[in-house]
Amino acid sequence: MFNRAVSRLSRKRPPSDIHDSDGSSSSGHQNPKGTAKWAASLENLLEDPEGVKRFREFLKKEFSEENVLFWLACEDFKKTQDKKQMQEKAKEIYTTYLSSKASSQVNVEGQSRLTEKILEEPHPLMFQKLQDQIFNLMKYDSYSRFLKSDVFLKHKQTEEEGEDSPDAQTAAKRASRIYNT
Repeated sequence: MFNRAVSRLSRKRPPSDIHDSDGSSSSGHQNPKGTAKWAASLENLLEDPEGVKRFREFLKKEFSEENVLFWLACEDFKKTQDKKQMQEKAKEIYTTYLSSKASSQVNVEGQSRLTEKILEEPHPLMFQKLQDQIFNLMKYDSYSRFLKSDVFLKHKQTEEEGEDSPDAQTAAKRASRIYNT
């Protein structure tokens, strides 16, 4: 029962990601790709490895890369099943991001109330409130600046130039001919 609740909570999917049994999207329109998808929501950005890479690149310049690293570490932690591994990861998250001596300390409320004692009995959602705080900080602060940043805009421009190139159009036409014969 607890594992099902954890599983449901760790799968935050926007309605656009709901698929029919045949794997096709249940919404009738085509899903946006790349930067268009990233601009739709922070959730979409964080689901795309390339999006995470570009967001990290941006956050590094803003001296706040630890926020996304903490969020990713918490996502990985929630998927951990083995108790011993869970203890090790919990300790690593605490020492890297939450302790007063942390090398990449994140700024969250309630941080001082989290002590090493909690690490003795880890559970998948033990960092959830702190992770949510960091997510909201990124969503309402860093993410909006990212969408206006050179990192995002240059990637978007490169992506658009690639779609408009004759080679991309020719390849698409070739693929269309191959699959429609």
